[in-house]
Amino acid sequence: MQMESPIIRRLTRKIFVGNVAVGGDAPISVQSMTNTDTCDVEATVSQIKRLETACADIVRVSVPTMEAAEAFKSIREQVDVPLVADIHFDYKIALKVAEFGVDCLRINPGNIGNSKKIKAVVETARDKDIPIRIGVNAGSLEKDLQRKYGEPTPEALVESAMRHIDILDKLDFQNFKLSVKASNVFMAVAAYRMISAQIEQPLHLGITEAGGIRGGTVKSSVGLGMLLMDGIGDTIRISLAADPVEEVKVGYEILKSLRLRSKGINFIACPSCSRQNFDVVKTMNELENRVEDITTPLDVAVIGCIVNGPGEAKEADIGLTGGTPKHLIYVDGEKDHKVEKDGLVDHLEIMIRKKVAEKQLADSQIIAKQ
Repeated sequence: MQMESPIIRRLTRKIFVGNVAVGGDAPISVQSMTNTDTCDVEATVSQIKRLETACADIVRVSVPTMEAAEAFKSIREQVDVPLVADIHFDYKIALKVAEFGVDCLRINPGNIGNSKKIKAVVETARDKDIPIRIGVNAGSLEKDLQRKYGEPTPEALVESAMRHIDILDKLDFQNFKLSVKASNVFMAVAAYRMISAQIEQPLHLGITEAGGIRGGTVKSSVGLGMLLMDGIGDTIRISLAADPVEEVKVGYEILKSLRLRSKGINFIACPSCSRQNFDVVKTMNELENRVEDITTPLDVAVIGCIVNGPGEAKEADIGLTGGTPKHLIYVDGEKDHKVEKDGLVDHLEIMIRKKVAEKQLADSQIIAKQ
């Protein structure tokens, strides 16, 4: 019973990172970045495959040296997800990974040397149809902008971004996306709002260095939520000091909460109180772990009592309302049957997987008719 999102997205130019469309009418993509040593090919490939399993659309890999570029070649050969090479200053590394099949270059044109070097990278990107991501960060602004503004500001971030954009404009290269990140939520939001009014290219959203899982999730949810509600944003990365897989999970939860993209189970669960007729917290923790592999969108309500239970259950694909002595199960908004407390999680998992199979079959039949 998925509801349409009321958000009207800002229309941007569509580009492609590998086979993933970014911008235009494409779904907002979810990205992450490896935190392994890129030269450790086995560890990096393993982490990327875990990110693929978590449904990361795009993965960024740091390539700081030529040795890392050679490792990138082997990594590229072993994974399917589109890869972005994160490069700073050395244009030769950009040229090298372009040979090895990189899907996007994260490199700021103004930081890689003279015009000849910049042109070499841009022409290679043009020939191979590789987009560039300009990534402006409040922590690494140009020294003259630091002197001009005294401290990082939204205006400083936007001025820095426009410098890099002007370089690409002069070379008639429009195949790029942009980020203007800061760890300060208000600064990042203001900078994105300013730049979104000035360019047509897609925007990569993020609150950089957001923190650990709890704090970083909150900061990212607040900042990105404000921008996404404005219709701003074409691809996102949640920057957490945590396992990169957690970044992907949080990213999808943010998009799911705004009905911008659905992946997996959307749980509606009460915080529990003395009215509960079963242990809601324990049930939810176990159930979430069991169905984490499911990617088909589904609304599941788990409510501990009859006060809010029926209302929430009626709006879900599957709903559980706590009762005495048995609990009531709703399916597609209708009362369906009652269930005992024992084996409750097992029962819900079976129902969820059955409903998912039904949805997948229905979807495949629709596709077959088209």
